[in-house]
Amino acid sequence: MKLTRSPHSIEESDIEALRGAGFDEAGILDICQVASYYNYVNRLADGLGVELEPYWTDDQLTLTESEFHSRVDAGDDSP
Repeated sequence: MKLTRSPHSIEESDIEALRGAGFDEAGILDICQVASYYNYVNRLADGLGVELEPYWTDDQLTLTESEFHSRVDAGDDSP
């Protein structure tokens, strides 16, 4: 979230927190790349006025925290 909302405020303590959560250097790089890519794509789509397909509903685009954790615990990597 911090990388999305205020990337200029990332500090070494943020990186250390990721290491403390078990991420190695490659994992931290992956996190940064994926978050940055999604930020780029969303800004590009917003800037061009791209609209979502009408058949998608809000509940299909959002997970609650408990839904997220249940998917992670089940090993479900589907979108």
